[in-house]
Amino acid sequence: MTTPSAPDNDSAAQPIPDPAPLGPDDFDALDGDLDAMRETDEEIPQWEFCEGFMAALVCSRRPVPTEEYWPVLLGDGFVAAQHMEFVWRWKRRWREIEQGLDADVQSLDDERTWQPEVLDTRGAIASLPEDERTDIEGEEIPSFAQVWALGFMYAVENWPEDWAAPRDKEAAQMLDEALQSIVALTEDDTAKPTLSMFSEDGPPSVSQQRLDDFGEAIWAVYDLRQLWKSMGPKVETIRKEATPGRNDLCPCGSGKKFKKCHGG
Repeated sequence: MTTPSAPDNDSAAQPIPDPAPLGPDDFDALDGDLDAMRETDEEIPQWEFCEGFMAALVCSRRPVPTEEYWPVLLGDGFVAAQHMEFVWRWKRRWREIEQGLDADVQSLDDERTWQPEVLDTRGAIASLPEDERTDIEGEEIPSFAQVWALGFMYAVENWPEDWAAPRDKEAAQMLDEALQSIVALTEDDTAKPTLSMFSEDGPPSVSQQRLDDFGEAIWAVYDLRQLWKSMGPKVETIRKEATPGRNDLCPCGSGKKFKKCHGG
């Protein structure tokens, strides 16, 4: 089966993205590219935010073209042709997400299951030496997968018409429940930390409830992908203007009856 690639309006001459999964070096390179962009635009987000944003685009009811979403995510100054390596890795990751979400999986332990690239920033900080931790005390540190969820909902909020509830009540309920599962991750993890997602033996930084909510959010994205694929893009209603009666005045303004003018 051929998996469709990300919508591409940057250049028809670009090579087909490598289907190989992105590795740690690739994600480091993506972070480096974003850091470089942030030197001229402080609003450039972290990769985890981009990852959530991309997942929403992959699930969107309407395929959103690149020229429409690049300015929303990376600002009006982003020119794809000047960031070809970033775009190349972006497309590879897009394909990975599509393939994972279209796989018939029944368990998150299935190796084919799509897994968001998210960070346990609190776990990473908790694992630092004490003198380094004091340097960032008082700073607001995001919870596990919180930035990813914010990126996902940012895309939803920027294209509200594409995420409007369907008329079918069952489908509308499915949409609402799926989005609520993702919204739950945009909130802070205030439950007692019981495990670390940063390292197996690291200090606890993530609650069990958070981990359960993360699993629910992954299944929610699967539901959204299937929901919009099954419904297809919205069909715009064509409104036909009423035709005047034959004895009515012609709408052209001639003063004649329609039957003796444009209705003849």
